[in-house]
Amino acid sequence: MTDTPDLPLAGVRIVEISSFVAVPLAGMTLAQLGAEVIRVDPVGGAADYKRWPLTDDGTSIYWAGLNKSKRSVAADMRTAEGQQLVARLIADAGILITNVAGRQWHSYEELSAVRPDLIHLEVVGRADGSTGVDYTVNAATGFPLVTGSPTQSGPVNHVLPAWDVSCGLYAALAILVALRRRDTLGAGSRIRLPLDDVALATAANLGFLTEPMVTGEQRPRLGNSIYGQYGENYTSSDGATFMLVALTNRHFRDLAELTGTTKAVAAVAEALGADFTDEGQRYEHRAVLTGLFAPWFARHTADEVTAALAASSLLWDRYLDFAEVARHPRVTENPLFSLLEQPRIGSYLAPGLPMSVDGKHVRAQPAPALGDDTAAVLAELGMTDSEITALVESGTVTTESERA
Repeated sequence: MTDTPDLPLAGVRIVEISSFVAVPLAGMTLAQLGAEVIRVDPVGGAADYKRWPLTDDGTSIYWAGLNKSKRSVAADMRTAEGQQLVARLIADAGILITNVAGRQWHSYEELSAVRPDLIHLEVVGRADGSTGVDYTVNAATGFPLVTGSPTQSGPVNHVLPAWDVSCGLYAALAILVALRRRDTLGAGSRIRLPLDDVALATAANLGFLTEPMVTGEQRPRLGNSIYGQYGENYTSSDGATFMLVALTNRHFRDLAELTGTTKAVAAVAEALGADFTDEGQRYEHRAVLTGLFAPWFARHTADEVTAALAASSLLWDRYLDFAEVARHPRVTENPLFSLLEQPRIGSYLAPGLPMSVDGKHVRAQPAPALGDDTAAVLAELGMTDSEITALVESGTVTTESERA
């Protein structure tokens, strides 16, 4: 739990009923901004409580990663008593974020009757009420058919759950806007955020959907090239691969100079009648340009390529795997990361908020175990020890001490 009183959301309490990525990410973001976020799970955990990757003893590294800084309550939400208890907690907090849709007992209509200024955010799959998760939404948004090699014949999914991440950040933004509205007008908000609409809006905002609407053309697969400008990957003599981007004329001139192809590039431009000061023409003739530049990389080692690129204006980086990134100074020497003692998992570098405020990052705080805070949260609702004990004995809730 975040306990820094000078964070902007200090004093705000939020109840989260969720699983997987979007809403847990929203809740963690809000918690790292200072809100007290109470994640309520069913007894035994929600569907993501044991999601891979796992430690050797079966603890979910994934779950811990998306629930840092929160508190945990475990309640049997299949029973009337459990539902009433969680509804009471939500009404007391005044904010609910959830992706567990269609439950009348924690609907906006039911809860706002008790708490008129309730902020209620529900992430759903699609605007028409049908289901959708990142992987199915992505399939129906067009991106897998422009991802991968130009010779690829079927869809290629990317591994980043981009729509879940975007949706989670939109959800956090929506809560901030709703808080501003409640602070100024005293009014609550009913917010419905379809994951599919996040994907569609992003695809349209970036021109992927607008392009066929206006030009009638479908964007082709490009492999690792960049649409509309010159960007390509190159491999060194010892097998390291680098990504280079030449956004400006200066970048392009530096790339030609670095590879010793300035005269050859000029000759090709003349032969093709091309103007390589135009980024669109650099893109159109990317294959012949890459053919000119690639031999220089193939003749030099990774260290030589790195030194030459570092002395240029070019935008570049070397491809790394996750293990290499975890050992890189961008992680190990980055104030974004701090050593986290995560119970049941161990010690590792964990990120706080990616932004810094007045030169400071919010440090990562551990994720709770399921039910760690049940007893304390119920006590804060005014329940007595005997009432809490009765709920535990009936199986309505579980607590950290009861699990132990």
